[in-house]
Amino acid sequence: MMIMSRTPFRISFFGGGTDYPEHFRREGQRGAVVGMAIDKYLYISALRLTEIQSYRYRVSYSRLEKVSDPSEIEHNVVRECLRHYRIDEPLDINIMSDIPASTGLGSSSAFTVALLNLLARLRSERVTKMELAKRAIFVERDLLNERVGVQDQLHAAFGGINRFDFDRKNIRITPVSMTGAVQQHFVDSLMLIYSGVTRHASATLDEQIGNTRAGKVDRQMDALLDLVDQSVAVMEMEDPHAMVAEFGRMMDEGWRIKRSLSSKITLPHIDELYDRAMANGALGGKLCGAGGGGFLLMVVPPDRRAQVAEAVSPAKIIDIGLDTQGAILLYS
Repeated sequence: MMIMSRTPFRISFFGGGTDYPEHFRREGQRGAVVGMAIDKYLYISALRLTEIQSYRYRVSYSRLEKVSDPSEIEHNVVRECLRHYRIDEPLDINIMSDIPASTGLGSSSAFTVALLNLLARLRSERVTKMELAKRAIFVERDLLNERVGVQDQLHAAFGGINRFDFDRKNIRITPVSMTGAVQQHFVDSLMLIYSGVTRHASATLDEQIGNTRAGKVDRQMDALLDLVDQSVAVMEMEDPHAMVAEFGRMMDEGWRIKRSLSSKITLPHIDELYDRAMANGALGGKLCGAGGGGFLLMVVPPDRRAQVAEAVSPAKIIDIGLDTQGAILLYS
């Protein structure tokens, strides 16, 4: 029987950078983020194989691997998860995605969460969404030694619009309480603009993490945390138009702060796209993910959407909605 796992990608609004343990595990520091899971997904399917193939593992993604032992798999997340969780039965694993990797939407963590959810099912193991997220954090940071934060795994696991808080010992989730009318107007006002540049998050983070460890950006981190606190109150306003206007202003403020964390966060081409969107009706925005490429997230009132899209052309616009399910199994 085939098993299929699905996880959403995410957009982060405020607090990115404070979700790195290099920051919130320092004495007297905390981390907090606000973000949203979107209706663009990563899918992983697994089919148990018979013993008659010339291989035991077939892994299909942007390339095709057929190997006899997990240690021979070149896809690092698949290899390390199969080894760590001692999956020794023959499997055919297929990976599909609505959006390419390395575009700032948390695809790496969405993949890890999806794979772990699938492997838990193969092991007949019940796991909570928090357990999935924490396992993904362990795989990425401890098994793979990736320089990643810890919010993407949580957004992928839980779905929805949430605030996550971090300290040395705990992770806490607080859903953002919005009325239906405000939530719909808010989601309708979000626009993803593809910069045309892909990048691996770890490659852009050396300078930022070094500055964080040295305490050189503590003032900026405090300002980002203040925006997290303020943004939840704004998102829970009852007037949808006032909410979007204030949220857009705050996004612009947060983007200016984030750009100061590292010289590698933005590029002239990305700054030009941002300025063109702002000059034609956008209220604010930011580059998704660690920086250096991927998607620009802009706050654009629906009646200005066509004008902004024309202004940033030929850059591609991606329509998005809200995912409320998080990590799920579609077939099992």
